[in-house]
Amino acid sequence: MNDTAKKPTLRQRTRQAMRAEVSAIATRLFAEQGCDNTTVEQIAAEAGLSRTTFFRYFGTKEDVVLTWLEELGPALVAAFRARPGDEHPWTSLRRTLDVFTAMNADAPERSLAFMRMLQESPTMTARYAERQQSWEDLLVPLVAERLAGDRPADRDPAPRALVASALACYNAAMQAWGAADGAGSRDDLLDRAMTALHA
Repeated sequence: MNDTAKKPTLRQRTRQAMRAEVSAIATRLFAEQGCDNTTVEQIAAEAGLSRTTFFRYFGTKEDVVLTWLEELGPALVAAFRARPGDEHPWTSLRRTLDVFTAMNADAPERSLAFMRMLQESPTMTARYAERQQSWEDLLVPLVAERLAGDRPADRDPAPRALVASALACYNAAMQAWGAADGAGSRDDLLDRAMTALHA
């Protein structure tokens, strides 16, 4: 397959551009007035869309600002697979989470604003938790491949325990970073959290 065949079509690029534009509008409105106080009609109106067209692009109001999270699953899988096969899974998971800490590295205030948006909306928090669960489900089989055990992968709690703990460490690190108003290094906080469980 040549490179041309891999390129997105004009229709796909147009759809991606529209989703990005609507996402930016929604993110601004959520930051200004809160997710729960922002309606689909407001977002659609500012984007020049009808309510029906909005739902052709997004499943829910929350998805409009969480859509970029869809790309993180494959990125996490690729990052884990890129690690040495003989590396301890915990170390590989830590390096895999660089996918998160590298986001908005040049504009950390965006990550801080996103965190505050999540904290202010139980619905957004629930949707984000669903995405994290999907990442966990993707990583568990990869960790299971690294662990030589006498149990079938689906009956061994160790892989899920490792992945769930790594994601919990990430969440704890980000909460600490948010409490410090974004001061300090997210990587350092994540290292501290993960070291606490694997000292």
